[in-house]
Amino acid sequence: MQSPFDREDLQAPLAEINTTPLVDVMLVLLVIFLVTAPMLNSAIKLNLPAESAAQITEQKTITISINGSGQYYVDDQPVLIAELERKLSITAKENPKQQIHLRADVDVNYGKVSSALAMLQRLGLSNIGFVTEPR
Repeated sequence: MQSPFDREDLQAPLAEINTTPLVDVMLVLLVIFLVTAPMLNSAIKLNLPAESAAQITEQKTITISINGSGQYYVDDQPVLIAELERKLSITAKENPKQQIHLRADVDVNYGKVSSALAMLQRLGLSNIGFVTEPR
């Protein structure tokens, strides 16, 4: 008589795949991805002036433009920075809620845009919109 351990089906090799190491590796990779994904946002280069936005329909606006060489314009009229501040201070006294559209060339120095924004803030004008070209 044969013992039950001598049967041929018990001596066959085990053909199942052990998935535990695979799941462990996938969980480690998931944790690594979740930790490093927020750090990748700082490497994104943006071209903000090319972004499109909703159109503003209000008609009573003052448009301040800054061309690539840093020249300021108020409603398409060239002005110096002192004259710009004088005109905007008069506007701020008449209507502190006046809507201002700021148009800056892509190649303009950010310092020019920053000084215009600082001047608008000093004068109390805070209703400012950045104008961009649609894509």
